[in-house]
Amino acid sequence: MEAVDEETSPGVANGVALASGSAWRLPARALTRSRLSAYPEGEVEFNLAEISEAISAAVPDRECLVWRDRRLRWAQFTERTRRFANFLLGRGFGVRRWRRELQNWESGQDHIALYMYNCPEYLEGMVGAFKARAVPVNVNYRYVEEELLYLLRDSNPRGIVYQASFAPTLARIRGQLPGLELWVQVRDESDNPLLPGAVDYEEALAASSPERPSVQWSPDDLYILYTGGTTGSPKGVLWRQADIYVAAMGGRKPDGTEPSALEEIVARARRGSLRVMPTAPLMHAAHWSAFDALHGGHCVVLQDVTHHLDPHSILSTAEREGVNLMLIIGDAFARPLVDQLRRQRYDLSQLKILISGGAVLNAAVKQQLLELLPPGIRIVDTVGSSETGKQAVNVSTREVGATSGTFRPNPGACVLSEDLQRVLLPGSQEIGWLAQRGRVPLGYLNDPEKTRRTFPMIDGVRYSVPGDRARVLPDGSIEVLGRDAATINSGGEKIYAEEVENAIKCHPAVYDAVVCGRPSERWGSEVVAIVALRPGAQASAEDLLRECAKHLARYKLPKAIVFRDRIPRSPSGKPDYRWAREQVVQV
Repeated sequence: MEAVDEETSPGVANGVALASGSAWRLPARALTRSRLSAYPEGEVEFNLAEISEAISAAVPDRECLVWRDRRLRWAQFTERTRRFANFLLGRGFGVRRWRRELQNWESGQDHIALYMYNCPEYLEGMVGAFKARAVPVNVNYRYVEEELLYLLRDSNPRGIVYQASFAPTLARIRGQLPGLELWVQVRDESDNPLLPGAVDYEEALAASSPERPSVQWSPDDLYILYTGGTTGSPKGVLWRQADIYVAAMGGRKPDGTEPSALEEIVARARRGSLRVMPTAPLMHAAHWSAFDALHGGHCVVLQDVTHHLDPHSILSTAEREGVNLMLIIGDAFARPLVDQLRRQRYDLSQLKILISGGAVLNAAVKQQLLELLPPGIRIVDTVGSSETGKQAVNVSTREVGATSGTFRPNPGACVLSEDLQRVLLPGSQEIGWLAQRGRVPLGYLNDPEKTRRTFPMIDGVRYSVPGDRARVLPDGSIEVLGRDAATINSGGEKIYAEEVENAIKCHPAVYDAVVCGRPSERWGSEVVAIVALRPGAQASAEDLLRECAKHLARYKLPKAIVFRDRIPRSPSGKPDYRWAREQVVQV
């Protein structure tokens, strides 16, 4: 069956184009083009739901997802995601407004929040939502109630899928979230009962159809990733699915080109044989690694313990499952793994690639990993962001040694001049802005000003410029210097200084405060606060930490507090961060 034009088809109702039968699929050649794409007319683009269905049809009996004693084959994974999609469609989820009617910072689809630790239901929830043409929204499970309320109000989901462990937290705030109509609870070890009006996830699936959802998918369907960003509040980054597929989810071939037909994707997936373990939280961009694996026809393995970092669980699962590729987050994950590898031996002979992203992985730690892991291991350090996808890589092996800071750019990665007027050439001594062109996001949800600022048009080309400083070396590689704004990247978590400052200032004894990062062997960078108390007031570091804990997740709390008589500020009121860094390094 040929694709239906969703703009004009009489079969369109409530944003859903009905298909003529459960076996309907949208041919890749018939996918519509978006006016927002930076790519030439006529190139084929893909939808994530379509890709998942096509791969499953090709390798239905291959193992797809493994966690503890749960082993899902592709056919089972597909049935469960279809059931969840049909459950959402039955509740009226889908498309409300066409993409062509919207601004880059607007969403015309229903959102559904995912509030879970790593588990099969997280990936099922994402793929099932895509198949219903709804948009999954990642929720940071470390957030305290104040932060959680902000995110759920900002993302405006109609529904939420949450693990039972989080039911008590949600019970305390649900009265302040009138827009949340659908509550779906996933069973876990907590055995917490269903919240009033909630639906059990497994019961919802059992009562729903396993047939392919009767909707017309589009490459313009959205993918949203919430990140802390550089404004102090979480921001939802809006991507077209066709763009995020290429930018971060396996849609770029080894030679840098894109697949030209769905059959090409399926042919590659037929050859898929890797077992891939994304050890980091799926509620961050670690699900990029999972989707990269799934879109290659590989198997995703989750470590047994997922509610905190347990190096033995990671290594023992990798040994048991014969993991070939593992994803970690910088030094925060690498150092505990190094310590565990020195305490206990594991058979990791099948591990060939270790990928790090999201935080600094320094050369010394890489060298230790190269010595402790099997011969032939490759350590791939990656650079990227929620606003750019995967931009550049640094590869270390025993033969070439370990380095950090310089990266080989992927297609579209570049460095713009300080004034954002030109692309810097190799060998330029200028420090500019790390940028991405081509497959970039639409914008930030409900934030036109930040969308225009982060995604500028330069000579008719749209760029993403999240705020990292960099320069281009003579050989074309990129030296990444770090985020220009006062963002502290601690263990893979982005922590904005102003957010911590505001929390500290909630204590009545605080007159002024400034927050910055200082180097940390384990975390890469750790949060330190410099505080000036009100004249005559008294407060200990413990007092201030208790106040902060009322407003911030634990990982954002300062690792140290330094007291000074005053905080220097410029005439415009801005703090002197250079002075602040000098103070915290001296402690």
